[in-house]
Amino acid sequence: MKSSSPATSRRHTVIEELKGILVFIGFIWLVFILDRFLPLEKLALYPRNVAGLPGIMLSPFLHKDLPHIVSNSVPLFVLLALLAGSRADSRKVILSIIATSGGLLWLFGRSLPVVGASSLVFGLIAFLILSGIRERRGIATSVSIFVGLSYGSTLLAGIIPGQYGISWDGHLLGAIAGGICAWLFTLR
Repeated sequence: MKSSSPATSRRHTVIEELKGILVFIGFIWLVFILDRFLPLEKLALYPRNVAGLPGIMLSPFLHKDLPHIVSNSVPLFVLLALLAGSRADSRKVILSIIATSGGLLWLFGRSLPVVGASSLVFGLIAFLILSGIRERRGIATSVSIFVGLSYGSTLLAGIIPGQYGISWDGHLLGAIAGGICAWLFTLR
């Protein structure tokens, strides 16, 4: 029996994880609907504020309006499907990106409340690009190139400071978290 290390792989397929992807995105939509009736926005991430600590893990499930949740849902579905086809443990990668980007944002983010799954989206973009480069396998490299071509300009445009109503710092720190996770969880 092989010992388990941070970089061990878990064999899985997109089809096997499709239900989990749909449940995850469905849960984000359920929270969005509930937030119309309940004050869930109080669970946002507030940098360097003790009241904002729950937001480290919960803010990716909160969205301010319909265009916001739609703009996160589509790339989230695509990137989660690509992640499901990788050798990485999808759940561990997702939770690690959320926790790392949220923690970094809580420590270093601008003093504004943060909601939305875009830090996870940017983390997944960085993870898929860097893990494909690191693994040096045909499929992983192809995914890396596809994600780079499809989302590279979004990644670069999303981290430019000074965009009104955009958490560019959340995007940047999400990408950094994805890079850290790729380094830690990718087999060489």
